[in-house]
Amino acid sequence: MAVNSYREDEFMENTDKKKILKRLFSYLLEYKWILVGVLLCMGVTVAISLVNPLLIEEAIDHYIAEKDFSGLLKLGAFALVLNILFIVMVKVRMYAMAVVSNKILMSIRKDLYEHIQTLSFSFFDSRPTGKILARIIGDVNSLKDVLVNLVTTLIPEFITVLGVVVIMVVKDWRLALASLSTIPLMVAGIWFVQTASHKRWQIFRKKSSNLNAYVHEDMAGMNVVQSFSAEGETQEIFENLAEEHRASFVDAVTYADMFGPIIDFCWGIGAMMLYLVGIRFLGFEKVSIGLLVAFGTYINMFWNPIMNLSNFYNNLVTNLTAAERIFDILDTEADIVDGEDVEILPEVKGSVEFSHVSFTYDKGTPAETKVLEDVSFQVKPGETIALVGPTGAGKTTIVNLISRFYDIEEGTILVDGYDLTKVSIESLRRQMGVMTQDNFIFHGTVRDNILYGKLDATEEEMIAAAKAVNAHDFIMKMEKGYDTELKEHGAGLSIGQRQLIAFARTMVSMPKILILDEATSSIDTHTEILVQKGIEALLSGRTSFVIAHRLSTIQNADRIFVIDKGGILEQGTPAELMRQKGAYYHLYMAQFAGL
Repeated sequence: MAVNSYREDEFMENTDKKKILKRLFSYLLEYKWILVGVLLCMGVTVAISLVNPLLIEEAIDHYIAEKDFSGLLKLGAFALVLNILFIVMVKVRMYAMAVVSNKILMSIRKDLYEHIQTLSFSFFDSRPTGKILARIIGDVNSLKDVLVNLVTTLIPEFITVLGVVVIMVVKDWRLALASLSTIPLMVAGIWFVQTASHKRWQIFRKKSSNLNAYVHEDMAGMNVVQSFSAEGETQEIFENLAEEHRASFVDAVTYADMFGPIIDFCWGIGAMMLYLVGIRFLGFEKVSIGLLVAFGTYINMFWNPIMNLSNFYNNLVTNLTAAERIFDILDTEADIVDGEDVEILPEVKGSVEFSHVSFTYDKGTPAETKVLEDVSFQVKPGETIALVGPTGAGKTTIVNLISRFYDIEEGTILVDGYDLTKVSIESLRRQMGVMTQDNFIFHGTVRDNILYGKLDATEEEMIAAAKAVNAHDFIMKMEKGYDTELKEHGAGLSIGQRQLIAFARTMVSMPKILILDEATSSIDTHTEILVQKGIEALLSGRTSFVIAHRLSTIQNADRIFVIDKGGILEQGTPAELMRQKGAYYHLYMAQFAGL
């Protein structure tokens, strides 16, 4: 498998920023009526902010100049009411957008999680779990400010800028031209900064993902680290990754922080030009004090939104890479999907047929590995088939193909005569039970873990499954029996106990086809004998595939397939294969030579 580890930056294709923003807007449109209310609130606040300088001009040029204090008080009271309304509308707007943004984050995270669950094994085989978690949690959280500011900053500030420009031009086009003379310089500076910073924020996200992947891997393997006293080596790796993460952040922020100085410089020059032209070249006979003060207020009202828009743009550039990474996964198509005209697989008897099946991992890549070539066999309902052979021969691949965790390259796989590509994946896997050597124990009660195999199983079915695999006795000796709370990964249980609980989980589903991949390797010999008896009693008449390195565990198999060199070298009953003195005979003799 081609693997992207914590040592490598994830590959990301360049995406159209407009498309990314359009997709984010599509989530906002799900709350269009709330947004209409927010926009109305913003319309009121923008209108009030634009009127305030006109009220100041009116107060100076008319009421103060003419000493009309009664009129000035009335104007002040009117302005006070307007600005109280302004504050209320701002609070309502902020609350509404906080609610909407959090709901959208929940929707995006839900969509991302649901989609990830549809992806095939090849997706998870090719990247560390930590990098997937970084996108589900960290990258989604990074979008909150972007979503809020798309509405509360972009729209009102843009309208404010347009309103200010129109009013300034109407009041005096010469002062307006002087005040806004530095806009071309600002545009050029912002374009340069965003181009440089966006690339660096992409690098930062990748370094953050690498660090997250390593920490997750190191925590999961802490028992190995401490067993081999490798804390020094892991600390060194962590520090190197953390330093790369820090350096990439500093590099990105260095460019991002240039937005503010550019705006401040253009703002200052614009203000200088306003007063230079208004006082030096036009004079007070053409420009009243009230108009000059109003323009001073308006130029602040112009550059304040520009500063806010630049901060929003900076925030957008910073976090747009998070949206790119999220949509990158959402756009990753599942390799294993139902076809257009699939049918529901009815309850099966358990016959399985491979017809000229070939399979290659990472086909078309430098890591391409041919595992199976032109493999054919037939299994009758109720047969127990043991798969043996060297590591990497293709044993697990065969059972994964039966479960359709991968799609075959050539040939056909039939279950009860149904082509696996012509039936729904859910209806196939619902009738299969898969038990591996490394079984995951969820945080929860013993009951929760067993019923995971069949959520609607009765108490009697659960207990029967546990008894069948010899798990009931040790479960009842636990503090609360089936209601005992288990830690993550089954910490506190022996390997054998974890194996038996996982076995019970598989058994309770009453599968028509059972797959045991080294399922008893972690159980002691005495317990294994009891488990084998339980399996025989519970799954009598059900088709099963057993992968085992310990040949003593498969002596009751109906047939043994010796897998190697891309196919089945030989097959037959244990006695038949011993008489042939072929590959199985040599495996058996090598394993029991010490006895």
